[in-house]
Amino acid sequence: MQMPELTGGAGALGWVALKAVLLFAVAVIGLRLGERRTIAQLSAFDFAVAVAIGAIIGRGATASDTSFATSAVALVTFLVAHRVLATLRRHSRVVRLIDHPPRVLVARGELQGGELARAGLTTEDV
Repeated sequence: MQMPELTGGAGALGWVALKAVLLFAVAVIGLRLGERRTIAQLSAFDFAVAVAIGAIIGRGATASDTSFATSAVALVTFLVAHRVLATLRRHSRVVRLIDHPPRVLVARGELQGGELARAGLTTEDV
């Protein structure tokens, strides 16, 4: 008894697995070529790229109307755009547009209540 609603056709399952592995490999290689900050220090634009990478891998692997090449190009485009933006962050004007200014949470050994509140943190968080 066949249940195409559950299996989608045995031949297609192999292609899904192959596309998933290939897209995963492209993502891993792209992330390894990028700077460490990509995963280690998630700023707003790092988070956006991480979500986009996950969405591309998930959709590209499972969508029958999306080729590996299409997904790989989208993935590489996001990784390159992230790298360019990370490089541009070294300039003060770009940093002011992208990053939040640093907050001093502890000064002279004392928690700064106002800065904690602005950062959305409690004393227990620190």
